Formats: sequence, structure tokens, C-alpha cells
Amino acid sequence: MAIKDVFDDILNRGKENKVEVPLSEIETVENEQRHIIDRLDHERKLREGFGRFLKNPFKVLTEQPTNILILSIPIAFLILIVGSSILIASSGLEALFITTYFDDVLILSVLIAFTPLAILHFRDAQRTRSLEEALPNFFRDVAGMNDSGMTLPNAVHIVSGGEYGSLTPYVKKLDAEMSWNIPFVEAIVRFGNRLGTPLAIRSVDLIAKASKAGGDASEVLRAAATDTYEFFNLMTERRNNMLIYMVIVLISFLVFLFVIAILVSTFLTTMAAAGAAAATSGGGAGQFIGEVDIFFYKRLFSHAAMIQGFFSGLVAGQMGEGNVVAGVKYSVIMLAIAWITFRFFI
Repeated sequence: MAIKDVFDDILNRGKENKVEVPLSEIETVENEQRHIIDRLDHERKLREGFGRFLKNPFKVLTEQPTNILILSIPIAFLILIVGSSILIASSGLEALFITTYFDDVLILSVLIAFTPLAILHFRDAQRTRSLEEALPNFFRDVAGMNDSGMTLPNAVHIVSGGEYGSLTPYVKKLDAEMSWNIPFVEAIVRFGNRLGTPLAIRSVDLIAKASKAGGDASEVLRAAATDTYEFFNLMTERRNNMLIYMVIVLISFLVFLFVIAILVSTFLTTMAAAGAAAATSGGGAGQFIGEVDIFFYKRLFSHAAMIQGFFSGLVAGQMGEGNVVAGVKYSVIMLAIAWITFRFFI
């Protein structure tokens, strides 16, 4: 019974020392927690999807070249619809077939849709090539410093004072993170993600996995430098070898334009004049060749040239750089050349 009395005494003391929290304070804490959760949800929405676009539209549109199509294609469609509506309202529906105004509006719309993509992709390709060209030297320098007895943070700190072109800001960021005692593997993974190029991500993944497996850091870095250097050289060699085929595509397009220009200026003009003369002489246009509609043939040839120029550019990009999107810049150039040639010279 003495033990029971001791337990009862302990329970009674616990009840006496228990602090009663007012209900208003509990509700206040719950409201604060709910407010914090709502703010976190709001910030998460601003970092994802359409909310991220509204917060920083320029960054979203330019971080990937194809993202610019979100803006350029609607603008192009708007210009096409407005231009066509103005033409139909002023001259009737038949104006779409008897004038080149609709062709001009259509070509302008296509150029507006794809020119920003061509410019951004060209800039991104230049950035990628510059970063990947500097990566082997950076890895090799860090490995050399590490072989001399320096720790990896010290090696990265010394190397960050060098000049690596467009890679230099990323190296300085890596040095800053490692100076904050972030582990090498985590810092190098972040480094690769910031670069965002396929070769950089591949090299960083190799370094991270080899480092986690317990390999020598300097040997891993040197292997990554060799792999990056050889891969970059292979891409450069492939691009140089395919350059001749890209030139062939471009020259064949220019030859096509030249042949059409000669055909329209000599053959079709002569045939049209002969047909008109035969019809005027009373012999009947049908007995010779009939009337030749030069406008129809010019428009037909212009459509053929523009279609060939646009898709030949895509083929040139695929052959030369292994990417169809890389050919958009050639498509835009050749489409503009075809339009200018037929609009002002043929």
C-alpha cells in the first residue's frame, strides 16, 4: 500500500504543477502556423508553373530557347489574323488569291514566330560551346593543385583566380560554396547543374560517383578532364566534317533560286508574249500555247522556294549540329532570302 500511496502522491503533484494554457493563446499559435503555411504555399506556387511565369516572365522565356515560342507564336498568329482580316475587309476574299499581300503577311508571321528562337538558340549554343571548351582546363588545374598537396577547397580557391572565359563566374561560385564548408561532392553537383550543359552534367556525374566510391580525387578530376576534352574534340570534328554538307544544302537552294529567276525572266516571259501575239493575230490562243499567267507561275515558284528554303534549313541544322532546332536560323535566313528575291527582283 505504501507504493500505491507514493504513486498517488506523484500523480497529484503532476496535476498540481500542470500549467493551463489559455485557449486564446492556442488559437493565436494555430493562426500563426496557418499563416506561415499559406505563405509557403504561395511561394511554392510562384516558383512553379504559371505563377513562376508571372513573377519573372523574361527569365522564363529566355532560360530555354524553345520557351520563347510561348510568346512569339501567339504574336505571329495575331499578326496573321489581323493582316488577313484587313485584306479581306478591304478587297474581298478573292484578294487572297490574286495578290501577294497575304503571302507577305504569312512570311512576316513565320519570321516573327521563329526569328527569336533562332537568335536565342544561337546564343545558347555559343554559351554551351564556350563553357565546354573551358571545362577540361579547369578540371586539370584542380587535379594538379590537389596533387601538390592542397586540399580540394584550397585547390578550387587558387584556381578560381584564373581566367576560364565564360566559366569563370561559375568557378568563383563553386569556390564560395566550398568556403562555406559545403562538401566537395555536393558543391560539384551544384556546379554542374548551374552550367546546365549535357557535357558538364555528364562530367560532374562521373566525378561525384567516383568520389563517393572512394577514388582518388585528383585521378577522378584528371579522368573527367580527359573525357571532356575528347568529347568536345569529337563534337568539333563532327561539326567540321558535316560543314561541307551544310554548304551543299545552302548552295543548292541558291541554285534553285537562280534557275527560277532565269526561267521566269526568259522562258515564261517569251511564252507569254508569244501566246498573247497568237491570240491577237486571230489565230486563236489555243492553237499555239494559250495565255500564260506569269503572276500565277511566279507565285507558285515563290511558294516552292520558300518551302524548300525553310525545310532545307532544318535539314542543314540536323546534319551540321545534330539538332533540328539549330537549323531554324538557316531556315529563317533562307526564307527571308526567298521572299526578298521574289518580292523585289523576280
